[in-house]
Amino acid sequence: MKKLKDFLIAILILGAVGLLIYYIYQSGSIRQNRELAKRIASLSPHGGPPETIEGLKTAIALYEDQIERNIREAAQTGVYWKILAIRLADNNMDRLALDAFERAIQFSNQDASLYYFTGVSAAKVAKEIVGFSVNSQKEREHYFKLAENSYLRALELDITYTRPMYGLGVLYTFELEDRAQDAIIHLERYLQISTSDISAMFILARAYYMTRNFSRATELYDRILERTRDQELRREAMANKDLIQGMLYD
Repeated sequence: MKKLKDFLIAILILGAVGLLIYYIYQSGSIRQNRELAKRIASLSPHGGPPETIEGLKTAIALYEDQIERNIREAAQTGVYWKILAIRLADNNMDRLALDAFERAIQFSNQDASLYYFTGVSAAKVAKEIVGFSVNSQKEREHYFKLAENSYLRALELDITYTRPMYGLGVLYTFELEDRAQDAIIHLERYLQISTSDISAMFILARAYYMTRNFSRATELYDRILERTRDQELRREAMANKDLIQGMLYD
């Protein structure tokens, strides 16, 4: 009898330990469900009575796996739309690409690259509008504005992201020519990071020229001449420098 009693006590102890381990394992999930239930209830029109919170806790626990699957599937759907959009843009189907980028952003609105690619496609669409309809100018302005806002949003999400800096430099210098001053800050920041980009130097020099900052433009052409051995680029830099100096001394 004593052995049987000891055996039963051991079983009870093991059971208690097992329940304790199970409780510890489940407590994290339970706390998360409780907090989520309280958040949902607090957002209801009347605040959600305690019974509602308990009901929500039960529902969340019941459907937790399905919720996680839905989140994973939504993330994968966002990736699909991003890949589709980039492929469309690569094939110069930029209007369709913009629709796909918009869908991708619905699933991943903190992805700076999505806004950058949106800006590129929007700028291309704007340049393709040559006046087939009465509202062509408004449509063109709309897409240029979309490009600008998209680049700026990309930089809000990642201030070190150089591609939208370059995109804004091109946009303000060549497409929105009264905005050359706005190009300068973005291109200067870009060249602080990408110090050897000759193309960006040419664009920044042009922006300086357009804002009549001739001394800075000349300095930048000298920098280009120091950095490159490409004879075509050197000839272009020298011709632009001579043009500015001729204006200064005429």
